[in-house]
Amino acid sequence: MAPTHVNALRSLTRSYPLITPDRRWGGLDKRIVTLGLSSGAYTVLQRRNLTVNDTQKVTLGVIAAYIVAIALLWNLPYIRWVLWPFKMLVIAFHEFSHAFAAVLTGGRVKSISLDPREGGVTHMLGGHASITLPAGYLGSSLIGALLTFCGFNIVASKVASLVLGVCFLLTLWWARRDWLTIVTILLAVGLLVAFWFIDHAEPLRFLVLFIGVMSSLYSVWDICDDLILRKVNSSDASVFAERYGGSSQCWGVIWSIISLLFMAAGIVAGIAAFPESFSEQEKDSKHFIPT
Repeated sequence: MAPTHVNALRSLTRSYPLITPDRRWGGLDKRIVTLGLSSGAYTVLQRRNLTVNDTQKVTLGVIAAYIVAIALLWNLPYIRWVLWPFKMLVIAFHEFSHAFAAVLTGGRVKSISLDPREGGVTHMLGGHASITLPAGYLGSSLIGALLTFCGFNIVASKVASLVLGVCFLLTLWWARRDWLTIVTILLAVGLLVAFWFIDHAEPLRFLVLFIGVMSSLYSVWDICDDLILRKVNSSDASVFAERYGGSSQCWGVIWSIISLLFMAAGIVAGIAAFPESFSEQEKDSKHFIPT
């Protein structure tokens, strides 16, 4: 007589088949199969195709519109000043990334300051230059990719805004003597808070998405503008090239490619992680720090 647990397993297999009729692992149906057991429910996750639903198509269309709008506004005389506050914000991301990398590698940050002419500087002691130098470009690109990823979902955008708040507090601490940085950060925080209270924070995800796209594009454009088009010598990449070899243009191209890959990865990850419709997202948002 077969043991009791063997009979139970056979019964389970008959009641809850895990394979399709062809009985091959490669022929598994691309679904989520839930097994109802007396001790609990076990979910077997199986591979599925990466599809784009209607809500995600809208988000992708918004991203495309942002890219076009930013590209046009970037260089048009006078109108380009519309982007100036957001440029200063992503410059703050750039400098924050330098500072954060310095702290992670044993350095100390003395101060952060922004320049009204769209520049910034981080004064720090110690740290590993091989990490802190590229961290400005790549760190702000990574922040942009993460914000783009979160911009596919309202709850994720809420979480992203909270994380940004922590980063802004650190930046304010390091920039406590620089009025422009303080004003830029406070305006950004005020904008994020205001969007929390509009239509259950649904517009917040489009703001987070815009900041993410802006940060990703700014990093690429800044690299190309400074190192490839104008060939400016005083840059992170030129210092990196002096210390570790190669040319500033070469490192600029490499960092630009990495930045674009970050952005692409953020979009693909957003599509894969957030298939919910607008109505489903709004419903979920009402249960996560409702406003």
